[in-house]
Amino acid sequence: MSKILRINTKEKTSVFEEPSEALSGLGGRALTSKLILNEVPGTCHPLSSANKLVIAPGLLAGTAAANSGRLSAGAKSPLTGGIKESNSGGLVAQKLARLGIQALVLENKPENDSYSIIVIKKDSVEILPADQYQGMGNYEIMEKLWNKYGEHTGIMSIGQAGEQRLKAASIQQADPQGRPGRALGRGGLGAVMGSKKIKAIVVDDKGCDRISPADADAFKAANKRWVGMLKEHPVTGQGLAGFGTAILVNIVNEAGALPTKNFRSGRFDNAGDISGEKMVELIEDRGGITAEGCHPGCVIKCSQVYHDKDGKYLTSGFEYETIWAMGAHTTIHNLDEIAMLDRLCDDFGLDTIETGVSLGIAMEGGLIEWGDGKAAIDLLKQVKVGSIKGKMIGNGSVFTGDALGVDRVPAVKRQALPAYDPRSVKGVGVTYATSPMGADHTAGYGVTANILSVGGTVDPLKKEGNIELSKNLQIATAAIDAAGLCLFVAFAVLDNEDGVQTIVDMLNAQYALSLTPDDVMALGRSILNDEKEFNRRAGFTKFDDQLPEMFNEPVPPHNTQWDFTIDELQESINF
Repeated sequence: MSKILRINTKEKTSVFEEPSEALSGLGGRALTSKLILNEVPGTCHPLSSANKLVIAPGLLAGTAAANSGRLSAGAKSPLTGGIKESNSGGLVAQKLARLGIQALVLENKPENDSYSIIVIKKDSVEILPADQYQGMGNYEIMEKLWNKYGEHTGIMSIGQAGEQRLKAASIQQADPQGRPGRALGRGGLGAVMGSKKIKAIVVDDKGCDRISPADADAFKAANKRWVGMLKEHPVTGQGLAGFGTAILVNIVNEAGALPTKNFRSGRFDNAGDISGEKMVELIEDRGGITAEGCHPGCVIKCSQVYHDKDGKYLTSGFEYETIWAMGAHTTIHNLDEIAMLDRLCDDFGLDTIETGVSLGIAMEGGLIEWGDGKAAIDLLKQVKVGSIKGKMIGNGSVFTGDALGVDRVPAVKRQALPAYDPRSVKGVGVTYATSPMGADHTAGYGVTANILSVGGTVDPLKKEGNIELSKNLQIATAAIDAAGLCLFVAFAVLDNEDGVQTIVDMLNAQYALSLTPDDVMALGRSILNDEKEFNRRAGFTKFDDQLPEMFNEPVPPHNTQWDFTIDELQESINF
């Protein structure tokens, strides 16, 4: 029986409790959002004692299901002021599940500045002083904690950005090699962890039994079909494994949707220099790794290890979004400089999308020159020392724009837009505008049908069909997040008639249930309605569900504009 572990960060106490009937069947995003709605006042300050940080593995975490190692973390966001769920791979989700922990809830707030680490084992929960780790970056603290508690221990930690409670601060997870390459990145959840004065969480499942399904034969059969589906699909079986998510650079650029120089164009002349093809060429020349999983049981393997020109490790998990934000958005096109910016974000604990967009806003405001990678690296290093410029960048794109008097800031609900121009990929643009999370491509990835022709085709340049596309994808994504599955499984699910049914079959076999695909979609709707309700209590209205006026401008090469009305957009979140 899974339990909820609550830790009072002020009193340094912990308690296990049985989940209520309303919570007992929930996992991942479904559970984080439900607990935040029920227990956190919508009007509270995100860094106050009233906010809570909820960490929950998905329903299939700890099982043999392929690509089921994703972890959800939720809170009221310091960045948006609304609800936030952030999601990443790593080791913690599977270990929490094997420990029988349905959710870890960090509550209250210490009155002093002394940090703690939480160590969770099979038979104990310890809250220990972390004075010796204070001020460390994520690379250093993860190495020390693995040395102390053993390799392949699950680690979550914050860097200097989280300690400073900066609005773009991330929580980093150790990947299977102990590097901080997996980020619970968006929304500033690292600042919430920092406000609770928790420097790191160690999760050790040694001595725990594997999680057994209720019907082993049915689960094995469903998982076999699931693995085959993922390996046979051209995106999840070949494209992502061959070139990582950066395979999208040339694809999206060719589609005229790669935002360039702060969303002035959909094409970047130097896209080839920062493409997945170029990245793989450099990795192979320098002895890196082109394909590895972000958690045990991953069969897609879209992550990689990137070395510098001297063949030394530089960064891992080098993602499309990061390469775009630090690259085409800023017009930097030296992949080594972009990789260094990625490494610094992982080390300091910063969301790479928010930070890359903030660096572009610093260029927009004249603080540094467009395309100057060395100046961007020097500016980002200011975050570590806590200078005024560092705090500006670390507090996100809107804060940076306010500080520099810039009116051209691509953000919704104060969260920076990701790597697809909404005027050229209107399905994902609808998601940016309406998701309770703020601008978030992962909340409803309309790129599938808009550009990749996965699950059908919807014209990316016209309004028709894109409201419905975003709505359906937002519902499906919420359910996938609740299951603890990687978002990329959606490619295979959308292109196979039995895709959703196979997920349902695994859940039914694991828990002795009799769910239908309609039940899974109903769960997705309930998650989104919980999130909408929290944001309503926090003061959000339909006027927050729209893009900034800079997107009224036509964007080349298609010269399309953003042309949805506020009321039309509301249809996409009428669940």
